[in-house]
Amino acid sequence: MEILKRASAGTMESSDAYVEIEPASNGLNIQLESVVKGQFGESIDRTIRQVLSEQGVENANVRVVDRGALECVLRARVETAVLRGKGEQ
Repeated sequence: MEILKRASAGTMESSDAYVEIEPASNGLNIQLESVVKGQFGESIDRTIRQVLSEQGVENANVRVVDRGALECVLRARVETAVLRGKGEQ
């Protein structure tokens, strides 16, 4: 599936994540900022990529600002941003 427009989901509050997604034509470009990047950066990146794969996204610029979100919150924020970017929400 193709991302058609720039979209976002989430907040910058503690224990949440803010996700921005926009169209791209050169694969996935993921930019991650996280207060726990040193400890959990690889796991967070893997979760983001899993959700994008499950949603069929192959080309997109994604920026995630994580403020200590649980995995279920991160998944929900990425999925919502994808759906909004596809124009489905």
